[in-house]
Amino acid sequence: MDETNTESREDEKLRILRSELDNFQDIVRYIKPSSGDIPMIPGIDVYGEVIPYNNLVGGDHIIYVDFNKRYDIDKRIAEAIRNNRPDVAERLELNKKRAGVLVADVSGHKITDAMLSAMLHQAFLLGVQYELKAHGEVTTELFESLNTRFFNSSSFSKFITLIYGEIREDGTFRFINAGHPLPVVFSYKFNKLNKVCRDKVIHYPPMGSLPSRDDIDCQRNFSRMGYKKRYSVTDIQLMGMWDILFLFTDGLSDHVNDEDEFYFPEHFEKLVRDVKDESAHTIYNRVKEDLLKFAKPMDDIALVVIKKI
Repeated sequence: MDETNTESREDEKLRILRSELDNFQDIVRYIKPSSGDIPMIPGIDVYGEVIPYNNLVGGDHIIYVDFNKRYDIDKRIAEAIRNNRPDVAERLELNKKRAGVLVADVSGHKITDAMLSAMLHQAFLLGVQYELKAHGEVTTELFESLNTRFFNSSSFSKFITLIYGEIREDGTFRFINAGHPLPVVFSYKFNKLNKVCRDKVIHYPPMGSLPSRDDIDCQRNFSRMGYKKRYSVTDIQLMGMWDILFLFTDGLSDHVNDEDEFYFPEHFEKLVRDVKDESAHTIYNRVKEDLLKFAKPMDDIALVVIKKI
């Protein structure tokens, strides 16, 4: 009788745990980008998703920031003018011709690693609202604050690599990189994949791994591993007409089959060469189909396709 009661209680605990896990997955799925979040910029075609390792949710995450769709830019401009902030109004106007993309990768690919992705999602978008009000644009101050917050709230083994960039109508891409794989560009003219020169990129450690030496609360954030320098932006002209910019996580660059053959960059480049004339959405779908055929993923894979048209 006692054994039966014990089993019953354990079954009930397991049922509750599964229910909580299902609820957590529902919450995380809600913050995944939808088709309505995809930025709409004249001359730029964008599409991207996350392929979760466990077919549920994981640590990779994408956030799109279409300033025109998410925010009332004209109303913010009027408010800035009323507050005698023409500098803010001028920068707000520039947001009409650009959009932001954040690609992040939490260390690990378990379902519960998505919790840090959810934390980043909410903190980042809340921060963008304050940035627009204070500066008229997203600045490195937001990422300094996020880095300090995650340094103070997560273990050393749980960190986030990320790249946040803003693409403009003219194809210029401005970004910061925190321990993340560098973007690559497929040149339509030369019909090949080009890596962004590492010497032209300012590199930083993964977010949350080291506090900033310039942070005002630096003396309260002791780190045995040292401190990072203040974030700076890499601003380069990446794209010519029909060129394709790819942002991705290391699930793509480390994708390997049973023969220890890597999918990236050789197989990836070959596939892109075959589909370069297609839309960003179609290119993403063809890459996804091809890499899943190549091998079963051993990690989450995030991929964003940005094509100049």
